[in-house]
Amino acid sequence: MLLHDYFRSSAAYRVRIALNLKGLAYERRDVMLLENQQRSPEHLRLNPQGFVPALEVDGLVLTQSLAIIDWLDATHPDPRLIPSDPAARAAAIAQALVVGCDVHPLNNLRVMRYLGRELGADEEQRNAWTRHWIAEGFGALEAMAGDRDYLGGDAPGIADIFLVPQMYNARRFEVPLDAFPRLVAIDAAAQALPAFAAAHPDRTAT
Repeated sequence: MLLHDYFRSSAAYRVRIALNLKGLAYERRDVMLLENQQRSPEHLRLNPQGFVPALEVDGLVLTQSLAIIDWLDATHPDPRLIPSDPAARAAAIAQALVVGCDVHPLNNLRVMRYLGRELGADEEQRNAWTRHWIAEGFGALEAMAGDRDYLGGDAPGIADIFLVPQMYNARRFEVPLDAFPRLVAIDAAAQALPAFAAAHPDRTAT
């Protein structure tokens, strides 16, 4: 398995966690987003959106973190990251998509660049934008969290895989976290696990 990766990409961070939880060996190839390597012809052949991650497996190219993790669950089902029970599956994916659809896309690099270059937002305005959307999403996710160790229950699942990289972003942008004690506790429990710790951007930066 070859993962086209960038250490600070939330989506790529999710896939690293999933691969680690499943104990799968993989190689990393850095795609330097700040240098626009994601827009190179070579990378666009892998992922026409010009995003990371992309996962190459035996001639197959997979993109979009949720789709990659779903494929990993289907092909390497131990441990399950997305529940098989329909109701539990829907609940877990809903939690994951609070981050994956409603928070992260508003704060990624291409949006930040657009706000700056096209709309004239300065750095503090862009940071305020980021903090606003993270806090709004976290408010909903805090209300959705139960009282078990993880969003996924007694073991981490898809929602935790989406939460942890967004918590990393929240701290980078100095989002106040006092209003989200369950998310802070869940993040701490997850980051204590080797699979999450090994995927951390500080461990994968080049």
